[in-house]
Amino acid sequence: MEDIKIVCDSLSDITQEYIDKYDLEFIPLNVMIEGEEYKDRVTLSSEEFYRRIREDKIMPKTSQITYADFYNVFDKYTKEGKKIIYISAAASATGTMQSAMLARNEVEGGDIRIIDSNTLCYGIALLVIRAAELREEGKSLDEIVEEIERIKDDVYVTFSCDDLEYLKRGGRISGTKAMIGTVLNIKPLCIIKDGIVDNVANARGKRNVATKLVEIAKENGIRDLSDQTVFLGYTDDLKERERLEQKLIEEFNPKEIKCFLIGCGIGTHGGPGITGFICYKNK
Repeated sequence: MEDIKIVCDSLSDITQEYIDKYDLEFIPLNVMIEGEEYKDRVTLSSEEFYRRIREDKIMPKTSQITYADFYNVFDKYTKEGKKIIYISAAASATGTMQSAMLARNEVEGGDIRIIDSNTLCYGIALLVIRAAELREEGKSLDEIVEEIERIKDDVYVTFSCDDLEYLKRGGRISGTKAMIGTVLNIKPLCIIKDGIVDNVANARGKRNVATKLVEIAKENGIRDLSDQTVFLGYTDDLKERERLEQKLIEEFNPKEIKCFLIGCGIGTHGGPGITGFICYKNK
């Protein structure tokens, strides 16, 4: 049986439960707040991050994980005789994968595979968890990589943003659209398509968000989720989380719903009040 180490980063928003369960290597993103640099979920918790956004009205920034960060991780496990799989956030959305590839090329004697997940947030985590399950089943490095490449386009990620200022700053919407949307209480509804955030619809007011997210999911082929765990992501809006959870139960009958707190990487670009869910598409 091959000795395989699975590596992910904090853009995956994977929970500590799975990091511990599968002994994953977790690399934190760098978050900048008012000139101070923090490590996502290491020196800055997600709860504190959203508190400061709400109360202090800060506009944080993130910087991609560096070549050196990846090199240190890859070199360490290579020297321990391990083969490595790193599942990256969509290369179309971040330069993190490029840093990882540069580091891989400098590590001597390693068998390091880098997979572009073509998605974001817990969509990455779904693939990381599946890779870990396959490793536990005794699958080889080649078999795991082949399976993850095969299923990665089956991951469905959808969410709503509450504060349009963050989408405007990130270039996702125009200043005019953000201003009008704020006045009319419009909430953008998005999916991840080919690694890019795609604003596919809008809801008028927060109370309509859960219903619209479910409608969009149905339009994208989501029907019955009774055979899988659905991951529900939220930031600091517990009422909206509860509303979406109830709607998912009513419409899709999932085997299980697990909630997770969306991290600083996604929160920097979407702001507080994000709510969404992630699952595999129905076959």
